[in-house]
Amino acid sequence: MKGLYPFFPLPLYTAQQYTDIEKRKKERRRRNAGIDAMKKMILVTSPPACGKTYISKQLAENLKHVVYLDKDTLIPLSNRVFIAAGQEINRSSDFFEENIRDYEYEAIVDIGVEALAYDDIVLINAPFTKEVHNEETLERFRTKLRKKGAKLVVIWVVTDPEVCHERMIQRASDRDTWKLEHWDEYIKTIDFSIPEPLKRLDAGHDLILFYNSSDAEFDQSMKTILPLLEEDGEI
Repeated sequence: MKGLYPFFPLPLYTAQQYTDIEKRKKERRRRNAGIDAMKKMILVTSPPACGKTYISKQLAENLKHVVYLDKDTLIPLSNRVFIAAGQEINRSSDFFEENIRDYEYEAIVDIGVEALAYDDIVLINAPFTKEVHNEETLERFRTKLRKKGAKLVVIWVVTDPEVCHERMIQRASDRDTWKLEHWDEYIKTIDFSIPEPLKRLDAGHDLILFYNSSDAEFDQSMKTILPLLEEDGEI
């Protein structure tokens, strides 16, 4: 009949099949445009209570083809180590520093490296307090990523210390109990300046500053940074 067209049912795909199809389309567009895909591992880092978790989740929700990882997911397992060893659960203790801390970071980075085999971007939310001050550790991360054809991108969250104090009080997390009870002692141990190794951009990583001391700063940072992270190749 005039004006009528034969009906062809659309194929039904599983979520994974649809994801794979979209990924292949994206790769074809890159090849046709002469662009080499650059996978990225993004570390969202800063001293505690600067807003890393919220920022990380907002970035992950707005990025395409991203795997989101949060090191805090490992805390229940780490707490069992405290209990098994007959130790008080204190993430500021010598026991934590000697027996748990570094293994949490190595585990979450290794999981992220593996995930890059399946998607373009891995975003990790964690302080990386020691790691970003240690050039050897950063180079170890970069070496792991180079083997996957990926680049290290560090987002350093810049927040005023007093704003961090207020946020720590508001979130009322068990892991902050000791810090809040000994705030004057604790804050002396925290360096809010940009770590020197991160400033060495010739070392093979990218550094992005995310300003987050107010809602206005957050909005502007999101507007500026999201397009950079979506780009292929160098930032």
